[in-house]
Amino acid sequence: MEVSVLPVELWQLIFSYLRLPDLGRCSRVCRAWSELVLSLDRTRWRQLCLCCLQHRHPNWPNRPGVEPPSWREVFKQHYLASKTWTKTTPDLDSSNCLSLFRRRKGRRQLCVGTGGEFSSLRAALAAAGPYDRLVLLPGVHEEQSEVLLKVPVELVGEGTLGEVALLASIDQHCPTARLCNVVLMPSRFTPLLYKTTSGYVQFDNCNFESGQLQIHAPGTCQVKFCTFSQSSIHLRSVALCILEHCEFTGSENASVTVEGCPSSDRNWACRHLAVLAKSCPVSMWDPDLDGCPVARQDGWGESCLGPVRTCEIVVGAERSSFFSAADAQALVGSAQEDTEFGENLQASKEEEEEEEYLALDSNSSDSDIHSDDEEGARAAYKLPCQAHSLSHMLTDATDSRLQSNRLHTLQRDLKLKSLQQELQQDKEAQSLASSLQGCIIRQCLFRNGKGGIFIYSRGQAKVEGNIFRDLIYAVRCIQSSKVTMLRNDIHHCKASGIFLRLSAGGLIADNNIHSNFEAGVDIRKGANPFVLCNKIHSGLRSGIVVVGNGKGIIRSNQIYGNKEAGIYILYNGNPAVSGNHIFQGLAAGIAVNENGRGQITGNIICENQWGGVDIRHGGDPVLRNNLISCGYSDGVVVGERGKGLIEGNVIYGNKGCGVWMMSSSLPHLVNNQISHNSIYGVAVFCHKDNAGDYPPGQGGSESFQEEREGVGGDNDPDSEEEYLAARHPISVALVELNSINHNGAAGLHIKSSEALNIIANVIHGNGDGGVAVLQSSQLTRLANNSISCNGRGGVLVEADCQVELRGNGIYENSSHGIVSKGEGVIAENDIIGNHRCGLQLLQAADMKVTKNRIQSFREYGIAVLDEARGLVQENLIFQGRSKKSILRPISNAEDCIIQNNVLLTFKKRFDVECMLINPPARPQLEGGASMSCVAAAGQRVSSITTRVDGGCHNHGSIFCTVL
Repeated sequence: MEVSVLPVELWQLIFSYLRLPDLGRCSRVCRAWSELVLSLDRTRWRQLCLCCLQHRHPNWPNRPGVEPPSWREVFKQHYLASKTWTKTTPDLDSSNCLSLFRRRKGRRQLCVGTGGEFSSLRAALAAAGPYDRLVLLPGVHEEQSEVLLKVPVELVGEGTLGEVALLASIDQHCPTARLCNVVLMPSRFTPLLYKTTSGYVQFDNCNFESGQLQIHAPGTCQVKFCTFSQSSIHLRSVALCILEHCEFTGSENASVTVEGCPSSDRNWACRHLAVLAKSCPVSMWDPDLDGCPVARQDGWGESCLGPVRTCEIVVGAERSSFFSAADAQALVGSAQEDTEFGENLQASKEEEEEEEYLALDSNSSDSDIHSDDEEGARAAYKLPCQAHSLSHMLTDATDSRLQSNRLHTLQRDLKLKSLQQELQQDKEAQSLASSLQGCIIRQCLFRNGKGGIFIYSRGQAKVEGNIFRDLIYAVRCIQSSKVTMLRNDIHHCKASGIFLRLSAGGLIADNNIHSNFEAGVDIRKGANPFVLCNKIHSGLRSGIVVVGNGKGIIRSNQIYGNKEAGIYILYNGNPAVSGNHIFQGLAAGIAVNENGRGQITGNIICENQWGGVDIRHGGDPVLRNNLISCGYSDGVVVGERGKGLIEGNVIYGNKGCGVWMMSSSLPHLVNNQISHNSIYGVAVFCHKDNAGDYPPGQGGSESFQEEREGVGGDNDPDSEEEYLAARHPISVALVELNSINHNGAAGLHIKSSEALNIIANVIHGNGDGGVAVLQSSQLTRLANNSISCNGRGGVLVEADCQVELRGNGIYENSSHGIVSKGEGVIAENDIIGNHRCGLQLLQAADMKVTKNRIQSFREYGIAVLDEARGLVQENLIFQGRSKKSILRPISNAEDCIIQNNVLLTFKKRFDVECMLINPPARPQLEGGASMSCVAAAGQRVSSITTRVDGGCHNHGSIFCTVL
């Protein structure tokens, strides 16, 4: 019959009434009829699948409402799978003609039960031949003793699932067997339902109740569309087996136990199972982007960044210089040869003599210098001081557009990688993802029981596309075992979702792990897995915990919304954490505690309630190249006895401090950009941590007693050597080469009871002062820093503080350059262009002030007030418009020695521009920024001053010398 005779819809209606054999015959008539048969996928083929009593919905139990891509293909797979158990001999593909002479197995069908040929299963098995089909009629079939399967048979229950119940303990001694559509329950004498030690067994559409399956190598099995109610399966050294589309409920122990290394002794079925495992990959589920705030838009950080604040005074990038007080005194003699310069210098000295011994208020001269042309006058007296060794960092700090572009570039560079990209990058992870050894568990549901999967004693399992919910734990992997977990959903576990310990490893990738009562992933005691591209969120404790010498590679995960730290590292845990997005946690983003370590690089850590990174009690991580932003507290917290290398991070826009440190800690803070934080850029405090001071999730509530007792006992020597080789040990907390700019309060706020070194930082445009030293019982060294354009003074030193300021450039701050009430040394600094006094010594200050270059536009270069004492000598003071140089009360003339200072004043603009050339402007670093290694190794801050000897200053004018 021609297809064109009738409409296609009518042909489809006719074909929809055909039985399966007739559909097969019609598909061979012609191409048109074959296409008609294929077009019945959503009608007749779907009906055939769902009406078959031995088949369940292809997406049961996890997604029974989702249609498969092709019902015909599903029916085909069901049919082929039902024949797998019979393929005990290899197909003779090379000699197809021999199939004509192959002897066909004569299969009989034997009925067991009331109305059948045999009254009991034991009697039917005694009469059965190889590959016979035993049909169990509806009812309860009970055997009082163990049943032995000596010949390959198929046990099939008649009717719907549940109508046939088999109470027996079966021990398989034949090469193959199949059970289908049967409810297996334990007999009175043993909980063992089924056991095989050498053959292959296939379970399709069965229920197991209150019993156990045991499969020992070289035996193997395939279990599909089965329900385990308070039942479990134990696999021992199995080379390869498949469990798919099964439901496990109410287990008292682990639902699936995998024990032992996969055996090299493989039976005939392993070849077919390997083909089946490769031909039926688990469909990839798309993560729920609505549940992930970061994933909703590529530019997640745009709402956090906001407009970047800028300073009104833009510091340029011209090269300029410094010149020392010693050289200046030598220049005074030669300057007399230039008449105009000599007159100016003589006038300034006369003014100095008149003013030096008058006890005047430092603010008394403000009113007489304000005028409409103050800005123009300030420009005339401005000394070029921008081209020092840190000018490149200063340019970055002052350019708001450049800062914003860099933030967005960093955000783009730290974009999460897909699992495919990660596997292409890492061959070991790729090998784990493609491995087919041990037990393969796919598309199963584990719920309402104690445990999901337990792997131990070098066992191997691949767990793909499953759901674990309302268990004590989902997966436990210990004793050098390996687990590969792909695209699983793990939630509402009473303990940790995934637990690895005792040198376990494997791959945990692309899973959705959420709402668990303990950690989402728990790594302990030498375990070293790959944790890639997971969503770990909404946990009642931490997202990932690495404890007790645990390791692991943790990359490209989204970790958010956890009640405690997103990643918690302690007791010598040492993971590599990179490329993750850790955000919106209710505690710290990453917490490193109790001698934890770790390489934490290239992560985005944002919008966490507590510190972005919290380091305490011996925690000693490497924190490098991370974006730590928009937190509701501090960016980085280094608590009591915290350590670590904190390098190259962008710490931006946090509502607390950029970096909060305790003076008892020993961090190395180097080359970070710390900007636009609401309070201090870097704050150092000296109070002690108490147990109650921990934010949620950072305290002692975790159950880590084993790790606490065994800490330090079994470190990996290779790892320890690599760790020490990568670090420079330091004995004093070190803050160097950082850009600390545009923070809401002071750039550096110091209340310290320990020594502190602050070296070669750019501290610019902060809302309060540049550096505030409010408490410093031991020496605080500030060397070679650029401190400029801050909202108040450059440096404030309170009473009883010990400081050394050497080689700093303190420029154009909105109040005094330096105010000191403490004791110490102020040497070889440039204190230029600040809006009030260059240097003020107040109260009982006791400072040695030598070889500085100081200029103030409106007030005194140096003001010594109250009971201040010390030594002020060999300083070079450039007079501003006020013509004021040094203010000192007569009352403390004996306690404060002021001598050999040089005062310079000029009328020509050319003269002013030549003031900071020999030596160059501060700060100046030998070898550029290479001071880092020297400072880290020796912790000695020395004067790094470039002096120009010789020249023509003894025989010519000052201008010849300067040029």
